[in-house]
Formats: sequence, structure tokens, C-alpha cells
Amino acid sequence: MPALNDVLAALDALWPPERAEQWDAVGTVCGDPDAEVTRVLFAVDPVQEVVDEAVTLGADLLITHHPLYLRGTTTVAASTFKGRVVHTLIKNDIALHVVHTNADTADPGVSDALAGALDLRIVGPLVPDATDPEGRRGLGRICELDHPETLREFTERAAARLPATAQGIRAAGDPDRTVRRVAVSGGSGDSLFGAVRAAGVDAFLTADLRHHPSSEAREHSDIALVDAAHWATEWPWTEQAAAQLDEISDRHGWGLRTHVSRTVTDPWTAHAAAPAARAAAPSFSA
Repeated sequence: MPALNDVLAALDALWPPERAEQWDAVGTVCGDPDAEVTRVLFAVDPVQEVVDEAVTLGADLLITHHPLYLRGTTTVAASTFKGRVVHTLIKNDIALHVVHTNADTADPGVSDALAGALDLRIVGPLVPDATDPEGRRGLGRICELDHPETLREFTERAAARLPATAQGIRAAGDPDRTVRRVAVSGGSGDSLFGAVRAAGVDAFLTADLRHHPSSEAREHSDIALVDAAHWATEWPWTEQAAAQLDEISDRHGWGLRTHVSRTVTDPWTAHAAAPAARAAAPSFSA
């Protein structure tokens, strides 16, 4: 079985930490570099419920997409929820490693997994990484559908193929408009509207779309917007990442056992439309 240090070296080769945004906090949060690793759990969020799952599973390493500490802290006291996470991990000899924006722009990355979940054909990155001579890395992906479909059908496709959340899928635009070419970006994507317009797509699927940027985007062009839950757009990456580590493990003869958490850590737990909204909403709402 490999030592944690060996696995971390493989992870850094897949998702180099230097490719993370400057504001980001990626890398190893806790863990003994010489400890043996036999079982690995992938998840989106390093919350207590996921850490408890890692304990029950007997995992030696938890890999999450979201950082535990994105900003500085002065305490890891167990009286705080993040401190309790750290205490639980260390008491149970579980390392925590974070792969965030260095996975967003990777090839393959978070948006490749999102496109794959939606069965879309990838054309290229939405915002190319200038340091990639092959033009494959970058933020978001431009994709094409095998066959044109209406916005109503595309929204229903997203609702059927992404993990279910209380939010469901929201869409802005004519439900009967034709969708052939789409942009996707896992996680919060309303900072990318300029690139989306430049890409000449019919629709943009992402998460966390805010009122003002979305309203302005709709005034600028008739590109349809499809808004899913943040967690749901990033969860497909965990399966993709686990498969990548499986391939490395097989190549080195490590015999790692990788698992993907199916615990829904989206913070929203219920959804109820107002009676008037239910009456007025298009039938394709999901």
C-alpha cells in the first residue's frame, strides 16, 4: 500500500496546486505523510456529515473539492464546526486533501464531468488557459448536443441527469427556443457571462445565478440561462476524479479502494413554490 506522500504526489500531478487561483486554499489540510493509505473517499464538501461517513467507511484519505479553510483562522477548537471536523479527522487518522480551482481548469476538469453527466459533446474550454499550448485546459466548456432540442427539453435533461436537490433546475428564456450549442461551468458561473456571449451559444448551464447579473445578461442577449444547485454541478467531478485515481492505483499496483460520497451536502433542504408562481410557471420547471 502507498504512503500518503505517494498518493499526494499523484494528486498534485493530476491537479497541480500552482494552477489554483491565488485566493484559493488547496492542498493537504491534515495528515501524516508517512501513513499508509488503503481507502479513499471523494466528496464535494468537507462537512461533518461527510467526515463521519469517512470514519464509518474506514477511509485513510478524504479528498474534497471545496476547501475547509478558505480564509485564515486562529483556532481549530472543537467548539467550532470546522475545528470539530479537524479533530474528528486527526483522531481517526484520516488525511484531508483539497482540490478546488486547480480541478476547475484541469483537463479533464469539473466542467468536463458536468458535460459528461449531461451527455454533451465538448468542443473546447469556455475561458482557455493561456498557459496550455494544446488549448484544452481552462474554465468552463463549450459543448454541442448530438441533436437540437428545445430549452424545455434541455432543462428536463439537466433535471434528470444531475443529482436531485431541493432547488431543482431553473431556466430563463423561451421554453420553445432551439438549443444546439451550450456552455457549461460547474459551480458559480455568473462571472462568465462575457465569455458566454462571445462563445455564440444558445444556452448557459451553471449554478448560483444571482438576480442582477442574470437580469443584465438576459438584456444583453437572448442566451437562455439554466441554473442548477452548486453542489449538483460539481458532484459529477467526484466520480471522474475517483476514476482517475483508480487508474493511477492500478498502474502502480497500489490496490487502493476509492469511494464517492453520495451524501447530499447542498445546504438547501426544501422548496415550495407560491400558489401564484405555480399557476404561472411554465410546465418545464424542474
